Amino acid sequence: MVNNIFKYIAFIFLVMGSALYAEPIVTDSTTKSTVDSTSVSTTTVNSPPPSAMSPSINSSNSDLCTVGVSGAVQTQILGISIGKTVRDMNCERLKNAKTLFDMGMKVGAVAVLCSDIRIHEAMLHAGTPCPYDGRIGQAAKEAWSNNPQDVPGFVSGKKEEWNEDTKSTATGVGVIGGLLLALLLAI
Repeated sequence: MVNNIFKYIAFIFLVMGSALYAEPIVTDSTTKSTVDSTSVSTTTVNSPPPSAMSPSINSSNSDLCTVGVSGAVQTQILGISIGKTVRDMNCERLKNAKTLFDMGMKVGAVAVLCSDIRIHEAMLHAGTPCPYDGRIGQAAKEAWSNNPQDVPGFVSGKKEEWNEDTKSTATGVGVIGGLLLALLLAI
């Protein structure tokens, strides 16, 4: 039995020894390839659109009777920006009336305010009609009745009419709105 173990050990050494001295297997290969490639690509660049800035109209001086109006519209191609100041006729009327009142000219101050149809009607309803050509009280009331064409806002055949200040504001806003709408529809 000891003899058999030695035979097995000798056999293992013999196999291992021959494996150590064996020639390695060498594989030599050459690969030649040609690659033709065509690529189609699309690049999308998302960037913020340019912006049209509305002009800033400073009205920090509270003694001015103007209002700043500005607007801007921007598309990918075109930007438009406009601005202007609009006279506030009612503000001017109030400032003028206050100045006349401060100078002691109370009838003159009331006459300035009476150039507004609303004030004119309110004074009439209060029983103190607006002054007319130097007349006050009942004499002024009769003069206004005899000369209805001199009443502010009077239009022959119409009960109510816009004054010129309101007309120009509405026309300007309508034209600007129409232009902006046309520009947006063209996009």
